[in-house]
Order: sequence, then structure tokens, then C-alpha cells
Amino acid sequence: MPGPKSQPVDLLRQLVSFDTTSHKSNLAIVDFIEDYLLQHGVLATRITTPEGDKASVFATIGPHDIGGIALSAHTDVVPVDGQSWDSDPFTLRIDDGKWYGRGTSDMKGFIACALAAVPDFKRRQLATPVHLAFSYDEEIGCIGVRPMIAKFGALLPKPRLVIVGEPTSMRVVDAHKGPVRWQVEITGRAAHSSMAPLGVNAITYAARIIAELERLEAELKISTRNDRFDPPYASLQVTRIEGGTASNIIPLSCRFGFEVRATPGLDIDGVERRVKAFIDTECIPNMRRVAPEADITIVRANAVPPFGADRDSEIVTLALKLAGQNDTAAVSYATEAGLFQDAGSPSIVCGPGDIAQAHTANEWIAASEIAACMAFMKRLADWAEKPPVPS
Repeated sequence: MPGPKSQPVDLLRQLVSFDTTSHKSNLAIVDFIEDYLLQHGVLATRITTPEGDKASVFATIGPHDIGGIALSAHTDVVPVDGQSWDSDPFTLRIDDGKWYGRGTSDMKGFIACALAAVPDFKRRQLATPVHLAFSYDEEIGCIGVRPMIAKFGALLPKPRLVIVGEPTSMRVVDAHKGPVRWQVEITGRAAHSSMAPLGVNAITYAARIIAELERLEAELKISTRNDRFDPPYASLQVTRIEGGTASNIIPLSCRFGFEVRATPGLDIDGVERRVKAFIDTECIPNMRRVAPEADITIVRANAVPPFGADRDSEIVTLALKLAGQNDTAAVSYATEAGLFQDAGSPSIVCGPGDIAQAHTANEWIAASEIAACMAFMKRLADWAEKPPVPS
């Protein structure tokens, strides 16, 4: 009986065929990955959601009693709804050196390369284990990797180093911003619009808070200046707003969300304290003079930490060597690297594909990017065979 196909193109064709849009289950792709690994003699551990509809996969090749180097990727993709594709997004199409399909660049191309490297990893006498860490729901806030990280050192070995394979065109990225999102809800008092003084206009107070956010944004552009990023500062924007019921009713409620794309070192708690202080001093007292029941709540809905690696850390030095590069880069999009790093596993970001293709119609990855990633994997295997140098 022939063994599993281990060429990147064959694996990517299979991986793309699974519609793993974040609002759907990813168990079919997890089954495929586990079966593939089992055919190569690799047992995987599944970390399933309480609902049982999604799972992360963690596997180790090589010694199981020490922490190794993890290859991290997410299995979920963004929706194709409303996009105009020239072919089926979930069928790999190859044309002129480009491989088209949802997730080819972000980031099933990296998963295909990691799986394609498994036979080589298995043939080696690895002194440092290679871990595969594939998660779910990264696209909606790095959700799935968190329960996996929580099991490091207990159910799962804690990686000594981590490579997050997001699309960087195989450049070594040692810093990125982190999105932090808040939801604000304003409750005023409804009244007939002809009797405005009897009501508290929730939309008006939302506007006052948003004006304060605009002032804060202007300050961040100066205080967080870092020319490694584009834009070169921590950005802030209101992302959603809704409120009011009719044109002749003073709005009872208004809700809006805002986001900060934080640069490494930004005091996130300080940003939140600033907004809460404005609400407590400039909004609530005025609202309650008319309506004692009026209120404003602000809740941090999700946070992906900004990431900044130690430029002299082992993982940065190793990744530059494996990629054949001398310099690192910084990006403005977010990854799971900060979560791994905060958990004590030094990380970098390096993977095939161009971030400009991520989330787009006719998403593609160049065959040359896959080839470069496979060369990276081979050099990683060479390194993992050598006994670790004592620190």
C-alpha cells in the first residue's frame, strides 16, 4: 500500500480543500493532519474546544523529554463571501508559478511545508525535537492557541523556541504590533426630541468619547514613534458604531468599538485608564445630573499582545541563519508570536507567502516561496540533529 503523498503541492491541495472559515468547524482538517502524521509514525495530541467543534493539534518528532522548536500555524481562514474569484476558492489552481486558493498564503502554505518535512524529520536522529503546533480561530483573535499554550509544561512539552509561519516572504520578523479592542456602551435616557432637556443623548456622549480618542490618537503618533513599522506609530481607530431608534426620540443607547494597534512597549492599561478617566470625569457626572440611571461601560473585548523579540536571542540568531539573512524586519499585522513569547517560549515570525495576498480574492502563493520554505525546513533538520550548545 503506498504511503501518504508528502509533496507540498499535494498536501496544499488537500489542505485548501477544507473550508476552515473561522465560523465553521476545523475538525475535518484536524482529522487529515492527524491521519497523515500517524502514517509517518507520529502521534498527535488534540486540544478540543468545550463544544467539541474545533481543535488544535500538537505533535512532537524526536525526543519527548525536552523542549524543542515549534512550528506554529493556524488552520482557519477568512471568509470568501462577497469576493469575486476566478476559480473555486477551495480547489487549488496552479497557473504560471502561482498556486491559487483560500489560505494558500495565509497560512496553509506553511502547514503544507511543515507536513512535507515530516518524513525528513523522522529519518533524522534529532537531538532537538521539532514540535508541530496547529491551532484554530487565529483570524478572530488568536483564540485557539491560548488553550494549547496553557497546557505547556503539563500535557504538552513547552517549546524552547517557536517559529510562527505567517506569510513574511520568508523574511525573519522579530517585531509586530498587537491589536487591542474595546467595546463601549452608553446608556442615557430616552425622551421626545421636542423635549431634549428631559433626555440624555447617548449618541452625543459617544461623540464626546470618540473626540477624546481622536486626541489620544494624535498623542500616540508622537509618543510611540517607531520607524520600523508602517505606519510608524501605534494607531487608534473607531471600528463600529450603532445607536438610536427613531428621528424623533432622544437616543437611549449607543454602542461603539475601538481598536489600538499597539507597538511593543505601549502601556495598554494606561490607554484604558485614560479613556475611563475621561468617562468618569467628563461624561458620567453630566449625564447623571439629568438621569441618575445613566451609565457608560467599557470592556476590553480582545487583546493580542504586541511582539518584540530580544535581538540577541537564540531564536533570532537561528532563524537568520536558516533563512540566509542578516537583518530582521517588523510588520504591522499581528500573529501568535507574542502569546508564545509571553508564555516563555522565545519566538520569531517567518513563513512563505506575501501578506498582501492574505484575505484577498484569488489569494495565491508563489511556488518559489514554497521552495524557499522547504529549503528552510531542511536546514532546520540539519540544525536539530546537532546536540544543543550549552548556554
